[in-house]
Amino acid sequence: MNTFFLIFIGLPALEIFLMIKTGAKIGALNTLALIFLTAIIGIYFARAQGIQTLRSAMTNLYQNKVPVYEMLSGASIAFAALLLIIPGFFTDFIGFLLLVPMTRRIIFKIFFKKRINVHKKKKQKNIIDGEIIERNKDEL
Repeated sequence: MNTFFLIFIGLPALEIFLMIKTGAKIGALNTLALIFLTAIIGIYFARAQGIQTLRSAMTNLYQNKVPVYEMLSGASIAFAALLLIIPGFFTDFIGFLLLVPMTRRIIFKIFFKKRINVHKKKKQKNIIDGEIIERNKDEL
């Protein structure tokens, strides 16, 4: 099935389903209040994590290190903030997972472990070890 279809049709359907179920349990006004509360709290934590990541990146730059983890963290924090602004409980859950540094590290390890293994396998197939031996010396 097309991932575009799943994201733009399936995700809103899941969000609506979760809102209806939550609204049935705690009430419509409480559900709306909860959606606004998660957005406000999430944006606050995204801002705090973003500032902390920026400070860590600046420290690495002063030490002449490339802040790769900080760049990835900054991108994931920005994506988490976007998910937290979108009303819904599933996107809020994913956004909060991306805001927690420990879960962010786990997600990065899982994602990049797969990518590194794929690149290693590709490189191993395309490498031919060889040695050049010149038998003819310069003849004048």
